[in-house]
Formats: sequence, C-alpha cells, structure tokens
Amino acid sequence: MTEVLKEKAEGSYEWIDITAPTKEELNLMASRYGLPASQVEDCLQPEHLPKHEVIGDSLFVILRTFSINASDEADTIQEVTDKIAVFFGENFIVTVHRPPFAFLTQIKKDLVDPGKCGTPFHLLFHIFAHSVLSFDAPLTKLVADIDQYEPKIFLEKKTPGLLKDLYYIKRRASVMDTIIEMSKTIHESLKGKISAQQYNHLKDDFLRLQTSTRQVVDNVTNLLNIYISLSSQRTGEVMRVLTVFSVFFMPLTFIAGIYGMNFDVMPELRWQYGYVWSIVLMTSVTLSIYLWFRRKGWM
Repeated sequence: MTEVLKEKAEGSYEWIDITAPTKEELNLMASRYGLPASQVEDCLQPEHLPKHEVIGDSLFVILRTFSINASDEADTIQEVTDKIAVFFGENFIVTVHRPPFAFLTQIKKDLVDPGKCGTPFHLLFHIFAHSVLSFDAPLTKLVADIDQYEPKIFLEKKTPGLLKDLYYIKRRASVMDTIIEMSKTIHESLKGKISAQQYNHLKDDFLRLQTSTRQVVDNVTNLLNIYISLSSQRTGEVMRVLTVFSVFFMPLTFIAGIYGMNFDVMPELRWQYGYVWSIVLMTSVTLSIYLWFRRKGWM
C-alpha cells in the first residue's frame, strides 16, 4: 500500500510511505525517482543489515527497529528486528517496509505536518532516532528479567528452563548490540546535515544503549558461570554424602561377606557368641570410621 505522507510543495520535498509493497509499486517508484529497479526490488530482503550507500544522486539507507512481534525465544536479527528501507534525494524521501510502524504516523503528525522537518535529512534523522530508541524498552525488560533470575539461581535448588531462558536473553541482547553497532555508520553519515545538538543527543543514546546491551550480556554470562559453579557444588555435595555412606558400609559388607561363606571348617562358625561378636565388631568399625571423619572435619 502506497501512502503520501507529505506532498511536495515549492522548495520542499515529498514523503512516500509504502507498506507491504507489490512488485508493481516498487517498479513504479523506481521509474519515478530514477532508482535502479534491481536495487529497489531487493530492498525488502529480510537478511539486510543496517547500512547506507549512494545510488547516483540518491541515498539508500537500511534501518532496523525492534519488532513488536518478537517472541521471548526470538534470537536472530530477522526475528528480533524489522527492516525499513529508505530512499531519498534532495526533494523526496521514500520509506519501504513490510509491517506497519505506528511511529511513522506519529512523526507525520508531530513533526512533518507542523513543518518541523525542513529537509529529507531532518526527516531521516527522526525516523532513524525512533528506530534506535525502539530498543530502549526491550533492554529495560531484559535487565528486569535478569534481576528476577538472580535470586532463583542462589535460593532455588531446582530451576527448570533457566539455562534456556538465560540463553535467549543473551542472544537478544547480542542481536541488539550488533544492530546498534552497525547503525553507527548511518549516524556518522548525518553529521553536518542535522544540528550538532541532535547529532550529539543521538550519540549519547547510542552510548547508553550499547552500554546496556553489553552489560546484559556480561551479567548473563556471570549468572551462567555462577549457575554452573553452584550445580557443580551441589553435585559435589551429593557425591560426598554417597562417598561417606559407601565408606561406612564397605567394611560392614566385607565382614558380612566373610561370615556369610558356607565352608564346613570355619573359625567361629559354631561359636555360641559368634553373632554377638560380629555385631559388636561391625558397630566398633562404624564408630571408628565416624570418629575419624569427625576428626578430619569431613562430617
């Protein structure tokens, strides 16, 4: 669907927004603005990463914004983010995307209609800023999720699904960090074309978001290491208990095995106090092992 969000006026520019375009719409746009048809048709390929390149007298920009449909198990760039392709020149700007974006309508209402975007570069800046800041709320949620998992690791012995959940948190944070890092080239291309205040403000947002993504990755890595260490410690405790029991019962089993043999000629076999003697012997051995363990501090 093609929609004119801003009509061209004298000395101004027009803004065309195309949602889920057909091949005919893309070809019409290419011929209208003198863009390579192959480049235009290729602009909706889902694997494209953030970039900007010059096409003749026009500029081609790929933006990535956080997908509102991303599930908790989304862990790839295509699943976590949606793409916006932008073609623009001196007197036009065309945005192409598959899903609709509410912030584009909001930009039109708040900035374009009141005449606050004087050039296509100013409009591109606001679209770009919204796409970057779309990662803010998801990152805040990831930080909150980590805060919930930390006490579970230390206080709960059974944490089913924890490793899987932490894996997806780390993957989403890594994807966001990759997109933010690659988007810096687009930010640098706007230097000198927007105000220094806008440029520096967005630069601060980049720094803040990237710091948050890397902090999330580091925190998840630390939690995973702690989880593995605690699991090893708990396994060691179980093995220690089993070892203690085996040490107690090994000599008892040996004694019972000796007196359980059915040879005709065997000392104490016909002894009146043989049973009592074997019980006393087993009790003495068990008590001796227990006192030795206590002395070594193993119990």
